[in-house]
Amino acid sequence: MTLSPPTSVDELEARLSEPDEGVVEALADVDGDIVIAGVGGKMGPSLARMARRALDEAGRRSRVYGVSRFRNADLATKLESSGIIPIRADLLDPKAVQDLPDAGLVISMVGFKFGTSTAAPMTWATNVLLPALLCQRYAQTPIAAFSSGNIYGMVPVDCGGSTVEDVVRPVGEYAHTVLGRERMYEFFGQTCQTPSVLLRLNYAVEMRYGVLVDIAKKVRQGEAVDVTMGFVNVIWQGDANRMALRAVPYADAASPKFNVAGAEILSVREVAARFAELWDTDVRFSGTEAPDAFLNDATASYPQLGRPQVPAETLIEWIADWMDRGLPQWDLPTHFENRGGAF
Repeated sequence: MTLSPPTSVDELEARLSEPDEGVVEALADVDGDIVIAGVGGKMGPSLARMARRALDEAGRRSRVYGVSRFRNADLATKLESSGIIPIRADLLDPKAVQDLPDAGLVISMVGFKFGTSTAAPMTWATNVLLPALLCQRYAQTPIAAFSSGNIYGMVPVDCGGSTVEDVVRPVGEYAHTVLGRERMYEFFGQTCQTPSVLLRLNYAVEMRYGVLVDIAKKVRQGEAVDVTMGFVNVIWQGDANRMALRAVPYADAASPKFNVAGAEILSVREVAARFAELWDTDVRFSGTEAPDAFLNDATASYPQLGRPQVPAETLIEWIADWMDRGLPQWDLPTHFENRGGAF
């Protein structure tokens, strides 16, 4: 894998959607088309393109459908140019879900997080009701569904992070709906034998958004970096996409879980200091590191899903270079520093 920094949006998109051999093998055995629900989110477009590229490499003519409300009309056009068939639909409408095309695989990327504190009913509907509607429509179809490492609650920093064997202790309404989402897949697995695999993610990053970008912006703008949430996991979005797609063959009625995260536990203070070093500037801090954080130990997933290929130091250098070039970024703060679970 090339570890030089991406220098344009086109190059970044190509890197984020590049499948590896494991992804090609995983999707080559999918019996039918692929429906990606919630393709309009931050990760959806690159994962959809990776799926399309993997099918092409495998010599498969299966279609890839991307389902979203497509509030950004340009996104539908861009996906279509990449060989993905856009479907405009409100997935909270049971009839719209029933009208979705048949598939050999469903990837659910739908989720509602930011706005939970002011729109709790929508959070529950999106994160719990919607998965149930998908399971009713695709009762016999494998479903790979994104979950969140927030489901675990905070753990001591020195424990190395939560594993899938740990008892979940969700904090806040969002995390409780994440647990509700998983319970829906488990319920349909038990009652209808619906095969699913659940992906507990902490936290995908690329050059335009993510935890590292949030920290970099504060350093660059001379703002104090709050280190109360002093430690964090991140994973290059291209690696997260690959791990998610390589999980597809593991879907079954028992709803197995995989953590998806980088191998490193990062100090927020040290990340900020590294950005300051790269830019030859000062950095200010506020707060004191708490002894616990939302941390995800994904090492048990690597034998099946592959080990992340882009380390955190490389991501920091890429983001610094990207910002130096004045390339586009998104105004989508992660609020990773929130310790109360209210987003």
